[in-house]
Amino acid sequence: MTRVFSGIKPTGKVHLGNVFGALVRWTEEQHRAESIYCVVDLHALTVPQDPTELRQSTLRLAQILLAVGIDPTVSTLFVQGHVPEHSEGAWLMECTAAFGELRRMTQFKDKSDKSDFVSGGLFTYPALMAADILLYDTDEVPVGDDQRQHVELARDLAERFNSRYGQTFTVPRATFPVAGARVMDLQNPTAKMSKSEDDAPGTILFLDEPRTIEKKIKRAVTDTESEVRFDVATKPGVSNLLSILGAATGRTPEQAADGYTQYGPLKADTAAAVIECLAPMQARYAELAADPGETARILAEGAAKARAQAATTLARARDHIGLLPAL
Repeated sequence: MTRVFSGIKPTGKVHLGNVFGALVRWTEEQHRAESIYCVVDLHALTVPQDPTELRQSTLRLAQILLAVGIDPTVSTLFVQGHVPEHSEGAWLMECTAAFGELRRMTQFKDKSDKSDFVSGGLFTYPALMAADILLYDTDEVPVGDDQRQHVELARDLAERFNSRYGQTFTVPRATFPVAGARVMDLQNPTAKMSKSEDDAPGTILFLDEPRTIEKKIKRAVTDTESEVRFDVATKPGVSNLLSILGAATGRTPEQAADGYTQYGPLKADTAAAVIECLAPMQARYAELAADPGETARILAEGAAKARAQAATTLARARDHIGLLPAL
């Protein structure tokens, strides 16, 4: 069975774009392939974090993943920091990667230019990401274009390690599944919703109340015309609403446009559909939030499953690279 690995950082707040763009697809993917889902808390440490908030956001994200529909009896769900093999695997990958390869990573260049403090971890975290993937003999890594370069690095490091020390790692491949809804900012429909914009009027958060969702969608930017059609180039605001409505009702944006001649009814129906779609997820989240011990139990079981696989792969890598085994 094909093995799939995906990870998500516990920074920022989950919004509608995350749900429709990726997480709903994860819940569908878990029934097609052996799926491993990881809350990558160690990646969050590349920039300074508030310790209390990091712990809370890690737990909250795990609960949201479960609420959206990740089934721990079908998938493996765990927190990266609960599996120490990731850190040791990262060191092996750092020693396999060339300085120039890490220096060319576009995300490092973009982020380092915008920060006064640049940690060493921000430079080397692509090696940790490679370890995340390779420790599980991953076949497929579903990604967007912004992560393509990281999977290519993981492939290069796996092939280089295998060439130097013998067959050790499965060489993963990036997959580009049919994208979920491309949800844009309601106030700036040419930009994606952002996890860093906590309470911005253009961002619908997973935990927004129905009244807040309705208010944000009714104030969404459209245009000065009145025709309702899906045309991202010339009608980005209207097209964004149609993408959201389509995702919430299981239709394409073009199908969602049928029957509308005014923006008012489109906004009202979009708000109602989003509220209805999120309601059972939010209810499940509330149950999990009221019983954090249950989430901790699920994550502990997931970490045990993940560690059994990761330890086997790491032991093979340690042996092949020549590290003396402990008695």
